[in-house]
Amino acid sequence: MGLEIETKVSKKNTIYIPKSIAEAVGLREGMRVKLKVEKGRIIIELIPDPFTLALMSPKFAKTTVEEFEEESEEMQHEIFEAKNTS
Repeated sequence: MGLEIETKVSKKNTIYIPKSIAEAVGLREGMRVKLKVEKGRIIIELIPDPFTLALMSPKFAKTTVEEFEEESEEMQHEIFEAKNTS
């Protein structure tokens, strides 16, 4: 079945997540999670932040800093032009 550990709920409904469980799913301090109830069970899902997701995801393209800056400048110019013609 996988890793399974029993824990208690505190007076303020706080649940302590043991280190081994947190490490098994990559949960770290400061991360956000989503709680949901399904068929009488509490499900905890990690919400990856965009920066971590970008660093950990497989790379599918290469670009240089210069190319990125050029693209950014073009987009800013298009946005600025659109605002001035409205």
